[in-house]
Amino acid sequence: MTATPTVQPSESSESKTLGVAREATARAVDHLLSRQDERGWWKGDLETNVTMDAEDLMLRQFLGIQDPDTLDAAARYLRSQQATDGTWATFHGGPPELSATIEAYVALRLAGDEPDAPHMATASAWVRSRGGIASSRVFTRIWLALFGWWRWEDLPELPPEIIYFPKWLPLNIYDFGCWARQTIVPLTIVSAERPVRPAPFPLDELHTDPRRPNPPRPLAPVASWDGAFQRLDRALHAYHKVAFRPLRRAALRSCARWIVERQENDGCWGGIQPPAVYSVIALHLLGYDLDHPVMRAGLESLDRFAVWREDGSRMIEACQSPVWDTCLAAIALADAGLAADHPALVKAADWMLTEQIDRPGDWSVRRPGLPSGGWAFEFHNDNYPDIDDTAEVILALRRVDHPEPERIEAAVRRAMRWTLGMQSKNGAWGAFDVDNTSPLPNKLPFCDFGEVIDPPSADVTAHVVEMLAHEGRTYDARTRRGISWLLSEQEPSGAWFGRWGTNYVYGTGSVVPALIAAGVPASHPAVRRAVRWLESVQNEDGGWGEDQRSYLDAEWMGRGASTASQTAWALLALLAAGERDGEAVERGVTWLAGTQRPDGSWDEPYFTGTGFPWDFSINYHLYRQVFPVTALGRYVHGEPTGARPRSG
Repeated sequence: MTATPTVQPSESSESKTLGVAREATARAVDHLLSRQDERGWWKGDLETNVTMDAEDLMLRQFLGIQDPDTLDAAARYLRSQQATDGTWATFHGGPPELSATIEAYVALRLAGDEPDAPHMATASAWVRSRGGIASSRVFTRIWLALFGWWRWEDLPELPPEIIYFPKWLPLNIYDFGCWARQTIVPLTIVSAERPVRPAPFPLDELHTDPRRPNPPRPLAPVASWDGAFQRLDRALHAYHKVAFRPLRRAALRSCARWIVERQENDGCWGGIQPPAVYSVIALHLLGYDLDHPVMRAGLESLDRFAVWREDGSRMIEACQSPVWDTCLAAIALADAGLAADHPALVKAADWMLTEQIDRPGDWSVRRPGLPSGGWAFEFHNDNYPDIDDTAEVILALRRVDHPEPERIEAAVRRAMRWTLGMQSKNGAWGAFDVDNTSPLPNKLPFCDFGEVIDPPSADVTAHVVEMLAHEGRTYDARTRRGISWLLSEQEPSGAWFGRWGTNYVYGTGSVVPALIAAGVPASHPAVRRAVRWLESVQNEDGGWGEDQRSYLDAEWMGRGASTASQTAWALLALLAAGERDGEAVERGVTWLAGTQRPDGSWDEPYFTGTGFPWDFSINYHLYRQVFPVTALGRYVHGEPTGARPRSG
């Protein structure tokens, strides 16, 4: 990877690149149109890692609903994802990951793979070399405890009485991000009940010493956060033995009521797989049988996360992203020159309008007087609309010449009011909640599975600022506060951190277009620094890429194999910054056109989406399409211009 100086291409070179870009854009538009559902939405597969598949099989084993066809199909997928060294990673091309390897190994044991089979023996040897089960994450050990493969006493404690913590008390459930609180509340029930189902086989081969599966470890210094919470955990274990039974029973009932009240119309919880899995287990432990309507709907919703592949394998999605995919697809098609009244765009707008949420959710705990009006990421997730989707849906709706413009205006007005009301006190926006910034939840020994709070981020804030600018609110004080926050968050390198996409390329590709849309001149020092950084990390082949390891190691910042989505993000920033005629843009556009498949799509095995930075990576299968279409479209047709009338 080398820096590429900005050189003005010759007129013939520019003309040739433009012609190639036009052809690539036309093919890509046709392909994207062909993928629209007849109801108006788009949805690509959402690929994460094999823990989703392993935990699905362990859930079925726990509930006694394992079936041979599902078991065989899931095992096929798990084997297909195993590396030659016997391990599993959490993203394509990533390093081996201990917990993922343990969970995949156990799932294959459930499917009948013998421990002395070469692929299994290699995996268990690697697990032992990394400390065995004792070194795995808490969630992995919880799953193993369900079958007696790990002692409940050796797991961090989180009592169900936390449901009664008032909202002003640290570590109340609303101090956690929405995805974490939906998971933690049911797990407090599981932790209190400590169930053990008969283990179908031993797992001695996954311990460094089966006689001492959990060797003692010294406590951290008492004056440290880790030391303080380790000692708190010991106190909670002692409390478990003496908990006042009437209070404990009441807390369990309150947790169950909290869970049931948040079940979505499709039976899921939060539109994501992990809370649904743990909610089903928790309610089952409290006496909900499998034929109960809540349980039946929950299990049916989990089946809808399954993607059956042509080879007969079965992959579990952690989530589904139709609203996100649809608004991004609509923006891409409009920016690529599709007529604003094209039936595909009108149909997409109609579907998005039906998905607007009109009732309060958990976000209203901190904004009790704010009327609803946002959009969620998924088909059904009315409790948790998010600010990122809402901003992008508004941008998408404004690109459509709808036959009923008053419907668009009314929807945008409600969404604008909600979005502005969700601004955090520092002037920025988080994804789901306001001021969800307490440092304490991440310190709990229980919470080692990834980010558990939802602080404001540059990418979400940028999308809101861009939307506000296009709505004619550039000089609104709230917009200016968002711009100021973004400028203050720029890294010394010139990049911005990407919370929900990988990583600095995503953050920078989000922020620069927003700043330009909001009136920051292309000559501004922050924009110039961003341009120089993007040019410095462009790959030799002309594309851009960034590995998930950039979340851990600054040496990976802006480094990785070129991908269609990340190349598009870099181009979006450079085009917004006025670099259309520069060599970096020409090389990037040429790379996109040259790597396009004959059907107009792109191949992208790499994970460029982020659930939790480093801990949970995502390959959105539609990213490889929507972002290149947007970037090529803007190269061919120019930047989207013109602020909308002020609404609301």
